[in-house]
Amino acid sequence: MSDKAILVDVAPVTVGSITESIQAVGTLEAVASITVRPEIAGVIRRIHFQDGQVVERAAPLVELDQEELQSQVTQAAAEEKMAVVTYERLKRITDEQSAIVPAQQMDEARMAWHAAAANSRLYAARLKKTMIRAPFSGTLGLRRVSVGDYLQPGQDIVNLEDLRTLHVDFKVAEVWLSRLHVDQTLIVTTDAFSDRTFEGRVTAIDPRVDAVNRTVAVRAVIPNPEGTLRPGLFVTVRLSLGEDIRVLLIPEEAGFVRQEKTMVFQVEGQLVRLKEVTLGARERGMVHVRAGLNDGDVVVRTGPHKLHDGDLVSIKSSE
Repeated sequence: MSDKAILVDVAPVTVGSITESIQAVGTLEAVASITVRPEIAGVIRRIHFQDGQVVERAAPLVELDQEELQSQVTQAAAEEKMAVVTYERLKRITDEQSAIVPAQQMDEARMAWHAAAANSRLYAARLKKTMIRAPFSGTLGLRRVSVGDYLQPGQDIVNLEDLRTLHVDFKVAEVWLSRLHVDQTLIVTTDAFSDRTFEGRVTAIDPRVDAVNRTVAVRAVIPNPEGTLRPGLFVTVRLSLGEDIRVLLIPEEAGFVRQEKTMVFQVEGQLVRLKEVTLGARERGMVHVRAGLNDGDVVVRTGPHKLHDGDLVSIKSSE
């Protein structure tokens, strides 16, 4: 405790309006996000995109060498044609009754035709997969392959993200469950763009409450037409409960944490007393005092971390 008066700036506890809200944190993710991978093995013949390029759905990305598969397609088509000719010749003989073709031989010819046709379709489908295309419109990341690389099925080529709409998953305490609903509006902020706010809405609420943390998971979407926000950004979510209520307020800077408790210094005469408080929603530089103070109480506004319980203070003039 200091024997010399310490000059302090103070503020009264006031009654004011605040929009009741919930604050949470989460990480942005793209609604549509994939890593582009080949379905078949092959050597890269041509790359049709640049790093960071915006592409439309079905745009060609990577072309694999087709020479071997093209030969297989040609051979399969020839085998199918031969099988058809064989089957039709046997059928014509039977229809004209110029000879008797055993039923087993007809069945074998029919099965050979169907197998050849299936084989032909298989190779044609594999040939089509040598051109790897964008499954949806979006923004490409950094490519991980080069022309001449031999790709294995499932090998990473590049990320594709649709940045036009992002979503964020966050958790809120179970006590707020009755106040949550789909299409509820919210505000998203991030340190990456500290001077801006972004609007979103709730799209889904998990039907199950986490029995360990006593929280419920919520998902919201944030329109991002300019592509400003990016997947992976850490964000703060403020979910408005849509009600203006009359509450006790103090400046945000008056509260501080000491020994894991939220505290303020309350002015009593010429002394300050350390008091534990419960704080709530924050808005426009003020914070809701849920418990610990009364209307008209006076608290130290700035620099409370320099004070001790029972210190002698002198109130700074407001002039």
